[in-house]
Amino acid sequence: MRLEKENSQFLMVDVQEKLFPYIVGGEIIAKKITTLIEGLKALEIPIMAAQQYPKGLGNTIEQLRPYFSEYHDKTTFSCCGNEALVKELHERDSKNVIIAGIEAHICVLQTVIDLKEFGFQPIVVADAIGSRTRSDYEIALERMKYEGAILTTVESVLFELCYQAGSDAFRTISRLVK
Repeated sequence: MRLEKENSQFLMVDVQEKLFPYIVGGEIIAKKITTLIEGLKALEIPIMAAQQYPKGLGNTIEQLRPYFSEYHDKTTFSCCGNEALVKELHERDSKNVIIAGIEAHICVLQTVIDLKEFGFQPIVVADAIGSRTRSDYEIALERMKYEGAILTTVESVLFELCYQAGSDAFRTISRLVK
């Protein structure tokens, strides 16, 4: 199945101030998420973000805040526990939900499972998700794949969605990944 920008949307899961410093490789993940979002914006793919109990875990990390005008706050681990978020996903009528965020083995995993249940195809950007331990991250990827998620990387998904060279989006994405 080839990913097409017309049938895709993006969901960032819980990249928040109080938890993010404990994520293995967090600085690299933050850069990957930034590259991913900038590339998706160049492709005009809709983006949205969720936050897990911001009163306790803080807001989205500062470097990612400028990309979002609103957030879907939640207390369930799965983003799909937020009815407004699920409604927005359905209203966009895009089957593919590209996912980045933390923690891979909790909120990202449970979101993937529920997205499949709601009829979406989760596209997990493996180099743009993380956990506090490497083993939790690795097991989460295995489970997500078992549950039917497609695993990819930032560069791979951006060029697949771009489809061909020569456009302004291609030039933007090429610059972003260098």
